[in-house]
This record gives sequence, C-alpha cells and structure tokens, in this order.
Amino acid sequence: MMIAAMMVAAVSANAQFEPGTFSIQPKAGFSIAWLTNMPSIPISTTSTIDKSPTVGALLGAEAEYQLTDMISLAAGLNYSLQGSGWENYKESGVELKDAKIELGYVAIPVVANFYLFKGFAIKAGIQPAFLTNANEKFTIEKSSSAGNVSVNYDESIKDDCEKFDLSVPMGISYQFQVPVVIDLRYNLGVSKVFKGDADKNPKNNVISLTVGYKFAL
Repeated sequence: MMIAAMMVAAVSANAQFEPGTFSIQPKAGFSIAWLTNMPSIPISTTSTIDKSPTVGALLGAEAEYQLTDMISLAAGLNYSLQGSGWENYKESGVELKDAKIELGYVAIPVVANFYLFKGFAIKAGIQPAFLTNANEKFTIEKSSSAGNVSVNYDESIKDDCEKFDLSVPMGISYQFQVPVVIDLRYNLGVSKVFKGDADKNPKNNVISLTVGYKFAL
C-alpha cells in the first residue's frame, strides 16, 4: 500500500506542468455533428423526414506549451467524422433508415487555454481542416408477405464538397492529477461545406467530448 501511494504521489508531482514546459496528449472520444441549413426531406405534401445530428468518432493528439501558470497554447492533429443525418421514416411497409451525409476531416486545432483555477481551463482558437472522405448513405427496407428486402446505398459526394474547412473551436477542459484530461468543445463552422455560392450553403457544427492523457516532454 505504501509503495502504491508513493507511485501515485510521484505521478501527481510529475503532473504539475510548469511555465516553460511542453506536454503531449493523445486523445479519443466522439462528436455530435450537424450541418446548418440542411433541409428536411419532403415525402409528400403533408409529411417530411426531419433532420437529426450524427454521431462519429474522434481520434488525435495535442501538444501544449505552458506560457504561464494561467495561459498555454496548444496545437493538435485530429481525425473526426462529421456531417448530418435524418430521422428514420416508415410508411406502407417501406422504411428509410440511417440516412446521413458522412464527412471525414483531418483537422489541426490551434487553441489558447486560460486556466481559471488549477486544472480547469476555458479555450478558444481556430481550426483548419481537410476533407478526406464524403459519402451519402441510407438503407431502404421493405416488408412484404414474400419476405424482407434490404438495400444499402453508399455513394461518394467528395467531388461536390469543398476540400478545406474552417471552424472556430471553443470549450472547457479539466485536468485531473493523474493527469487525465476531459475536454468538451463546440466547433462553429465558418466556411461552406459544398461547392457553389448559395447563401444557405451548409456549414459544419460539431460538439465533441474527448478523454486524453498528458505526457511531459
């Protein structure tokens, strides 16, 4: 027990990132994403399929330099799945399921962290990102007396999308003594997703939650 306590104390001591020190933080989590100005899908004159967010994975790492006790700068490299979706719809034995636009980005978030008290920070910055894949997906299932039929649709729409995306990340994080870091961010999209100059061209909006572990360099 004493040896375990000494090990925890040593880890805690090393977790104090002083001004002038670097750290790196691998992280993983998930994102809830949606596209602004995406329309509902009209089915008839009286019904539509409503929009819904889509959930995706987020993986990456972040390097941080502690300027002062209260301020640090961080830059990262992430891969995240974003996009938007629609609710499932069923009528007359035919069901439309898992309809979504799935967008994959490699992102480079650069943020300033302001530590309001030990371990707790608010953050804001800028995030350029580069499109890696873009697909439109849905599944149609039809039930009849002869049996069930399922058709999966998955088509690339990468040529219709802008290859560069820009957003403004803002959020909060808390670093435990271990030092495990929980990070909650909202990314406000400022650049259009699809090619063309329409006023209502959708933009990416993302809420992400990640858990990371900080290593001193």
